[in-house]
Amino acid sequence: MLELKFLGEQMFFCTECGGETSKWSGKCPHCSAWNSLKETTKVVGKKKKNQPKDHTQVAKAIKLNEINITQKIRIKTGIGEFDGTLGGGIVPGMVVLIGGEPGVGKSTLMLQSANEIAKSGKKVLYVSGEESREQIGLRGKRLMCDAEHLYLLCSTEVNDVFKALSEVEPELVVIDSIQSVYTDGIDNAPGSISQLRECTAIFTRMAKQNNIPFFLIGHVTKDGAVAGPKIIEHMVDTVLYFEGEQQKQFKILRATKNRFGSTNEIGIFQMQTDGLTEVADPSEIFFNREDNSTGTAIGCVIEGSRAFLVEVQALVANANYGNSQRVALGFDHRKLALQLALIDKNLGLDLKNNDVFVNLIGGIKVAEPSVDLATVAAILSSFKDMALPEGTILIGEVGLNGEVRPVSQSEKRIKEARKLGYANIIISSRTKNIPDNIKVTKVKHIRQLFPILFN
Repeated sequence: MLELKFLGEQMFFCTECGGETSKWSGKCPHCSAWNSLKETTKVVGKKKKNQPKDHTQVAKAIKLNEINITQKIRIKTGIGEFDGTLGGGIVPGMVVLIGGEPGVGKSTLMLQSANEIAKSGKKVLYVSGEESREQIGLRGKRLMCDAEHLYLLCSTEVNDVFKALSEVEPELVVIDSIQSVYTDGIDNAPGSISQLRECTAIFTRMAKQNNIPFFLIGHVTKDGAVAGPKIIEHMVDTVLYFEGEQQKQFKILRATKNRFGSTNEIGIFQMQTDGLTEVADPSEIFFNREDNSTGTAIGCVIEGSRAFLVEVQALVANANYGNSQRVALGFDHRKLALQLALIDKNLGLDLKNNDVFVNLIGGIKVAEPSVDLATVAAILSSFKDMALPEGTILIGEVGLNGEVRPVSQSEKRIKEARKLGYANIIISSRTKNIPDNIKVTKVKHIRQLFPILFN
């Protein structure tokens, strides 16, 4: 048995790798990260004297092929988009860390999920360390959360959570938020590195020992990462990020780590007055099929296991206010600069005296290169002030020499385009596995776009 004693000696803890050192330096000696060492209280363990060793508690090694694997039944949240992001539902004993910008809807999503699970007859404990009972009650009334087995605890002490666990015996626990709770064993303020690390370890141990899933809501820094040391993301089983601006009604739930499923799945939600609702068909929100205006092109992206169409809008205008501007919303601005250089060299269009603005509709952010061809087409359409032919969709990556390259899962993208009524499908000439009954237009280079798009 170990007795923890907290000494006055200070140590430094790396927020990136979790390494410890007794002296501060600008560079972490373990992972070489700069300005990542934070001061914290040193915790040492001392064994009690004359304490007999209990050999029955010692962990023993066993053969891997002798492990008895039982299929754990996942708990459904009742929200299909949330279940899909988790890999099919909640696994008993899992620990999930969910982060996002303030006001994006983290607490709303977890309260709705807790209510749906409680309606199925399971006891759910919602722990709030940031809001009062009245505030949670008002939100629950607005979201119509009236399940009989949904319990609320407004406290920031870990010991109070333990008492509630023994009294309620819940089958799921939500902590809102991990930065607000603290343990009396450490003299640091809530939200400090020591408190975050210790409280996360306590909740993780409790989840594994009692086979209870824990959801930890976390704050994020100005860079968008979960506040606190990086080690807390290593300790949990799943890390989810809730993306979306407060002014936009569409939100995307994305998994960056998942020990019980794929990290490629996403969930798309729409914020309404009565809470978050699922978006079954993402293509309906990311493009307007009735609009065929200039500077607009349709592309296709794949997130997780599904493909959906996105609308790319471009505006090319004379630069009347000094230096020309290049603004990209929804993808890397360096990609826009690269594509403008390609257009200048390969198509002979001089855009250096024009402002160029490119936007992906719906607030979506795309990192894959499948919308390169659609972005080039939208810029050309705005520059020529001519709309693209009706029913046109462009799928392909554009190389540095202007060649059009194929993208992954082209067959799934083409089927999605055909399902939504797009007949003029423009893809790379090197694309393979195209069904014989689907007619497409193949291009090798962006120079071929002019006669195809503008007759």
